[in-house]
Amino acid sequence: MEVKVNQEIRNYKEHIFFGLSFRQLLFSILACITSVFAYFLLKDKIGLEAASWVCIFSALPFIIMGYITYNDMPAEKFIWCWIKSQILIPKHLEYKPINFYYELMKEGDISNEKTKRIKIKR
Repeated sequence: MEVKVNQEIRNYKEHIFFGLSFRQLLFSILACITSVFAYFLLKDKIGLEAASWVCIFSALPFIIMGYITYNDMPAEKFIWCWIKSQILIPKHLEYKPINFYYELMKEGDISNEKTKRIKIKR
């Protein structure tokens, strides 16, 4: 008897229904509920084509939350990290190049005689 085991135990994900994890299943159900609700609410008011676009865009946040991971982080963790790094705690980094040779020459530490080429006798 042979049992297949993942090389990395943290990569294991339990599949609940049709190969979906619980998180994916939950967010898929929420996406379907919101799109059906938006369709029946808006189809008579704005027309079928516009209502179908609203259905797509109303389901999109749930699909993103359920399926997308970045650096092994779910979407809400990644969004929080991005907000923290870009908005709450932004760092202003400045690049100031320093020419050490110029600074030494300006201070007079290196004389012109030392910087001239030395001829090698053979």
